[in-house]
Amino acid sequence: MSYSHQSMGSGSRSARGYEFGRTYVVRPKGKHQATIVWLHGLGDNGSSSSQLLESLPLPNIKWICPTAPSRPVSLLGGFPCTAWFDVGEISEDLHDDIEGLDASAAHIANLLSTEPTDVKVGIGGFSMGAAIALYSTTCYALGRYGNGHPYTINLRATVGLSGWLPGWRSLRSKIECSNEASRRAASMPVILAHGLSDDVVPYNFGEKSAHALATAGFRQVMFKPYEGLGHYTVPKEMEEVVHWLASRLGLEGSR
Repeated sequence: MSYSHQSMGSGSRSARGYEFGRTYVVRPKGKHQATIVWLHGLGDNGSSSSQLLESLPLPNIKWICPTAPSRPVSLLGGFPCTAWFDVGEISEDLHDDIEGLDASAAHIANLLSTEPTDVKVGIGGFSMGAAIALYSTTCYALGRYGNGHPYTINLRATVGLSGWLPGWRSLRSKIECSNEASRRAASMPVILAHGLSDDVVPYNFGEKSAHALATAGFRQVMFKPYEGLGHYTVPKEMEEVVHWLASRLGLEGSR
């Protein structure tokens, strides 16, 4: 069976009423063992993500590639473009748009909620997509969204490329308040990769995100720096992701 694209409409709305765009699906060409939602960067869409992912040698993974809502973005002076949440200047004092983060995390969870129970599910993304993937991972560990509503998806792997961790300052204290959250964090595999020459999301944000996760009790965090890499992906990086996913998810043919 060959790869096939399925395009689905949306209709789902975020907390502020912005409508999520079209979702693209790359179906597995082998036995369906895992489903991963992959999240694009600022101003991009699910179609470009699906084109990248369908070329990866992971025949047992179904990829779901949603498109973020078009919304005004503070970083762009209020100019509207596709964004998972509002974001200002990437800095140490970055304000987290919890309402937007929660809305996108809930949309992603909804996409995974109908997957078969014997299929492992995960999240990955690039740049802002990596940020919402990591935010969703902290929601999984805590068992709740930032607004307190329960998070019910049993995530098994997270990939974050050239991104950052929203809410990193308070994560440790939140995780340490709950034995269940600590247990989930300790067993959750996460791979982060970042280019040392990234001039959009500086390298130190990736490094600090990995450190914040590890300090909060995420014991299975792998951080991969890439010399000379800017704010984009390269084949070597994607090969690393392929091997990591195949191993962590126990996919057929990975050993």
